[in-house]
Amino acid sequence: MKRVGFFGGKFLPLHQGHVYSIIKASTMVDKLYVVLSHSDKRDLELCKGGKLPYIPGQIRLRWLSQLTKEMDNVKVVGVKDQEGNDDYNWKEGSVKIREAIGKEINVVFSSEVEYAPIFKELYPEAKHILIDENRELFPISATKIREKGVFEYWDYIPEVAKPYFIKKVVILGTESCGKSTLTRNLALIYNTTFVKEYGRDYCEELGGCDGIILEEDYPMIAYGHKLKEYEAIRNANKIVFIDTEAVVTQFYSELYNQKHQIVLDEIAQIQKYDLCIYLEPDVKWVDDGLRVHGDQKVREENNDRLKDLLKENGIDYVSVGGTYQERFEKAVQLIGKVFEGN
Repeated sequence: MKRVGFFGGKFLPLHQGHVYSIIKASTMVDKLYVVLSHSDKRDLELCKGGKLPYIPGQIRLRWLSQLTKEMDNVKVVGVKDQEGNDDYNWKEGSVKIREAIGKEINVVFSSEVEYAPIFKELYPEAKHILIDENRELFPISATKIREKGVFEYWDYIPEVAKPYFIKKVVILGTESCGKSTLTRNLALIYNTTFVKEYGRDYCEELGGCDGIILEEDYPMIAYGHKLKEYEAIRNANKIVFIDTEAVVTQFYSELYNQKHQIVLDEIAQIQKYDLCIYLEPDVKWVDDGLRVHGDQKVREENNDRLKDLLKENGIDYVSVGGTYQERFEKAVQLIGKVFEGN
């Protein structure tokens, strides 16, 4: 007879203690079910007053699926209810868990000694096995993380979950205002990844932009830039820095091709950044072979139009001007605030 076991939890958030328990449990049974028990009401209550934002059940289910995708004897299931934390009905929960698993349960795994009486009552046919109940191997708990935030325990957050928490900072502005340099320098300081302006690379491949870039190039630039963002986020260390985004691409579509593209607005609407730093064009314009709008009056007109586009898309930003030193110091100050309360 094949042994069937399950390891359940809220995984709010998933941490390395969970990972260890899942892997160890998978070696002790023929089939392991990892059960995500979630309730919007309960999970919101647990996150209230702490430093962890509410994490939708779908996201946690995604983490668990990514984590176990190559474990042939492990299956992830979600069990949802509508109850709060204090009034959770364990008996009804066990019925839903049995229905989700659909097989006789032989082993129930946990890391909590106090669950023993409950499991004995609800799963009398199953053996309760404790895994690292004293938190000796991984001295961490989801409760601690919710209280102090993920960045306090970053090394205990699995790689599959880290991208969800990465802080995203985008640097905005028109030509020759120092975006590329500031983006790169900030990434070096914070020892993390950054995203170059993909449109610039695209234009370099064309041999320039003015007069030869086509209307259909702009969505390609926006999509390509997003793919670069996703890649950088996967490899980032707590924060990622991004040079420009879809609204800037829209700005150049208008500037070079006199075309406002709905698809670029749609991309802009799904963007989510933790901080948008807008660099004013009050530093010297530098001709790098691609830039063509060096007249200060034109620079200011372009600057006004880009700000209008950002406003139209509901994107809030912090304006930063002055010398390169002043811009750098202000950016570092703003980034510090991004981590406050996390």
